[in-house]
Amino acid sequence: MTEQFCEVGKLRAELLQNLGAVGETVTNVLTLIEKVMQKIIHSLAKKEAPVLELNTRSSWSNTRFDKSVGLLMSSDTTVTTIRSDCPSSVHKFGENLFVVEKIYFNSRNLFVTQRNLDLIVDDISCMLRVPRRSLHVLATSKGFISGDLCYLEADGTRVECSSSSTTVPVSSNVSGITNIVSSAKFVLVVEKDATFQRLLDDEFCTRLHPCIIITGKGVPDVNSRLMVRKLWETLHIPVFALVDADPHGIEIMCIYKYGSVSMAFEAPSLTIPCILWMGLLPSDIERLEVPQDALIPLTKNDESKLIGLRKRPYISCQPTWEREMDIMLKCKQKAEIQCLASIAPHFLTRVYLPNKLHYGGWI
Repeated sequence: MTEQFCEVGKLRAELLQNLGAVGETVTNVLTLIEKVMQKIIHSLAKKEAPVLELNTRSSWSNTRFDKSVGLLMSSDTTVTTIRSDCPSSVHKFGENLFVVEKIYFNSRNLFVTQRNLDLIVDDISCMLRVPRRSLHVLATSKGFISGDLCYLEADGTRVECSSSSTTVPVSSNVSGITNIVSSAKFVLVVEKDATFQRLLDDEFCTRLHPCIIITGKGVPDVNSRLMVRKLWETLHIPVFALVDADPHGIEIMCIYKYGSVSMAFEAPSLTIPCILWMGLLPSDIERLEVPQDALIPLTKNDESKLIGLRKRPYISCQPTWEREMDIMLKCKQKAEIQCLASIAPHFLTRVYLPNKLHYGGWI
């Protein structure tokens, strides 16, 4: 088994050599909230309508790219003004102010949906320039994790992830996790829950022991991203991505690696710039002679998305990724990870991934 992870070991040594310290600024959240409230009070004292200025989190123009971190929020971001004297925004002003005041969620009656509440909390975090967890607001996780890992939750509960057939939900309080114990050689980030379950069914974590697998079940939630980041910061082992060979899969991998526009203000604690693309590579499709009927034609939307991805600032730093995306555009085909089952039922877990790990088949 030592020989199996020879290339993974070399990669880890290289990553440790290049490891840089990216610290997180600790800020007094109460002081920041007091400043917001003082501005509102001053406006009222001057008999002016109070406003809230929220950083615009949906614009690429408000981000900058740092190769060592990912997408960061620019210092000169544009803002959206939420007025208290405008009929179209007064309700949103009230919602945001309510969350600032009731940051520990004493009531939810004002909100129509949980998603609406989450968006407001993220806006407030961005306005204050602090991570969401600094507001003591915890979101429910959707991700799962399994493998050679145990740790303590903030409440002292011991979590054991080593069962070969069951999964553990990703913690909703990742920052509170302590006493992480693992001898894993690598972390495999899996795009889809179905693929993750397939790995469990085939006892991947036993066959390729010791390792850790985790999924955010599609577009990852913040807790899944925080968990992958925490594993990297604690264990300093290689992190690989297993995604579909399609534009959606590539974009999800980029979120883990470089972050997203809407959460750029939290990039230093969310991104994993060292993550590598294990598969499914577009070049693998031809190399492995995947049957044609297992492939899917690219749609016009797929092509537009792929072209858009090619223009993102971080892709130019990844020439091997660019080549893979060009192969997809040229062939006008995409493939899901499940297509490997058309070669052999257990090809993914018993041939494809073991060979990738043994020979260093990542980019």
